[in-house]
Amino acid sequence: MKRKTARFPSKPCAPGDRTEFARLVDAYSAPIYRLGLKMLGNQQDAEDVLQNTFLNALTHLADFEGRSSLSTWLYRIASNEALMLLRRKKNAVNLDDFHPDDAEESPLPEVFVDWSALPEDELLSGEAKMALDAAINKLPEPLRMVFILRDIEGVSIKETAEILGLTETNVKTRLLRARMFLREQLSAYYSERLTREETHERPSP
Repeated sequence: MKRKTARFPSKPCAPGDRTEFARLVDAYSAPIYRLGLKMLGNQQDAEDVLQNTFLNALTHLADFEGRSSLSTWLYRIASNEALMLLRRKKNAVNLDDFHPDDAEESPLPEVFVDWSALPEDELLSGEAKMALDAAINKLPEPLRMVFILRDIEGVSIKETAEILGLTETNVKTRLLRARMFLREQLSAYYSERLTREETHERPSP
C-alpha cells in the first residue's frame, strides 16, 4: 500500500523560469493528483485540485522562504485545495468540529480476519482494491488526509505534521484510528469473501 517517496527538487525555481517550473509540475503532478483523487473520489475534482495547486504555487512562488521543504509546501497547498473543495461540496463542513485526537480510546473493530490466510493475488485483486478505495472514502476527512499522506504517498510523520499544521503525536493518533477503521472495514469484506469461497468449494450433499 505504501509508496516509495519520490525524490523531488529541494529548491524552487526562480520566478518567471518556465523551464524549471515545468520540471516542478512534472515532478509533483502524479502524487498531487493521487491525493486529490483519494480525497475527493472522482477524476474531475482531482484535476481541479492539481490545477489549482500549481496555479497557487506559481502565484506565490516568490514568497516561498524555504523554511520547509518544497514537497511540504506543495502538499500543504494541495491539501488545502482538496479540503476547501470538500467543504464546498458538503456545505462548508468545519473540520474543527471533528476531534479525532480526543483522549478517549479508539473503539476496537468488531470483526477481525486473518488476511494472511488469503493468497497474495486475492489481496491485490481488482475487487479488493475497490473495497479498499471504498473504505478510504468512508474515513472522516481529517483521518483520510493523514492516511493518504503517510500510508499511500509515504510522507514522513514529521512532514505530514508540518503539512497539516499538527503535532507529530496528533498525526500518529489520527493514523492509528484511520488504520483501525480500515482494518474493520476490510475485515468485514474479507470475512464475507472467505465465506463465499468456502461455500463455493464445499461439495454439494
